[in-house]
Amino acid sequence: MPSSRPRLLPWPGLNGQPCFLVTDNTGTSYLSRLADEMEAVQLQTGADLLGHARPLLRDRKADAFELRFVGHRLAEALHDALRVAESRGRRLEDREETAPEQS
Repeated sequence: MPSSRPRLLPWPGLNGQPCFLVTDNTGTSYLSRLADEMEAVQLQTGADLLGHARPLLRDRKADAFELRFVGHRLAEALHDALRVAESRGRRLEDREETAPEQS
């Protein structure tokens, strides 16, 4: 049974617009698995980056270039994490809508 809503993929389409996948809702297709793996990599990259950023932000000797660089990378990681959260939130809503009611 196809999903009621296309899945937001963790990478942009042409010109940076959102990219979507229509799937059978099993999560077993090649693109679904690839998207799952990409989301995991993006979230782990953000966690790793945060681990590097915290000490840099505490270092009073860090210069403007270093701080700007880490700030840009943190913004990219936050963008990725928000896209993952939006995609997963949509899928949770779809599951709640299709779940049978329990008495």
